[in-house]
Amino acid sequence: MRVILAGGGTGGHVIPALAIAQELRSRYHAEVLFVGTQRGIETRLVPAAGFQLHLIQVGALNRVDLATRLKTLLDLPRALMESAKLIREFRPDVMIGVGGYASGPAMLTAAMMSVPTIAFEPNVVPGFANRMVAPMVSAAAVHFEATCHYFRNCHVTGVPVRQEFFHVPVRPTNMRPTLLVFGGSQGAHAINQAVLDALPKLMEAVPGIHVIHQTGETDYVPAQEVYLRTMISAEVSPFIDDMPGAFARADLLVCRSGASTVAEITAAGKPAIFVPLPTAAADHQTQNAATLADGGAARLLPQSELSSDRLVNEIAELLRDRARLAAMAEAARRFAHPDAAARIAALAARAAGVQSQHAVA
Repeated sequence: MRVILAGGGTGGHVIPALAIAQELRSRYHAEVLFVGTQRGIETRLVPAAGFQLHLIQVGALNRVDLATRLKTLLDLPRALMESAKLIREFRPDVMIGVGGYASGPAMLTAAMMSVPTIAFEPNVVPGFANRMVAPMVSAAAVHFEATCHYFRNCHVTGVPVRQEFFHVPVRPTNMRPTLLVFGGSQGAHAINQAVLDALPKLMEAVPGIHVIHQTGETDYVPAQEVYLRTMISAEVSPFIDDMPGAFARADLLVCRSGASTVAEITAAGKPAIFVPLPTAAADHQTQNAATLADGGAARLLPQSELSSDRLVNEIAELLRDRARLAAMAEAARRFAHPDAAARIAALAARAAGVQSQHAVA
């Protein structure tokens, strides 16, 4: 089986795509080719994972200024022609679009050339590229049931995450209260600042609290200075390499609500206070957070309401109530999909007309 995985840009697109590619290669002996753009994180992650990457030139159309939109429209015919040439040469049995700049032209071209197409959408509200190709895809693999409103032949598969997150043990109730704060690999300045401002009151509200804080590179030094000045028990780092290990040592998380983060949290069964990125496309992070909050698995705290007092109240209320934390953890696990990569690979194989006795329904 020959498969093209189209799209990328951010880790939220590329990391699940790599998990799908690895499943396709191991389960179906598939030959997998990635299609991305020069400015996406795929240029680093895809070759490092041992997969071939083909780059096309295409820009953004959504939430950009007029000049960028015009340039993208001028580049679009070339992107479509490049995609058509690649499809003729590679002859894929199926194409999987994971969202991002390269996904739209490649998926559109594949559909016009009668190549079966699968849209992978991890957010409640699909991104721009997936919304554009939704009417013509053969099938869709999504994380949330509500997303099926946008696609035909929709399957709730979940988002592939590292298996270590599914093996995070239940946190003992007799441990010191521990808070994990992070905002993605680059950090989140608004969350960082609110937490730093809250530290003195947080120490009073939750005596003995320990904080694990991933700040990102930019805020690391000033954050470290604040922690040293307040003398609160803390581990501060620009980036946490072992995030499953950090999850295991935390009772509560404060973080953004991107699709990959949400999938990791549900896999680990961790209670969270989500502060969605307000500038995310189609406000998809708020939708992600609201879905878990409505299911009793998380709290939603809009950035517009993020203050030190509000944050202290939210954190203290939850850390003082172990029963509530346990209930939220159990609710979070109900959103998890441990076999997501296998389900998406099986869906792609069926679309390509390939069957396997090991396929996951």
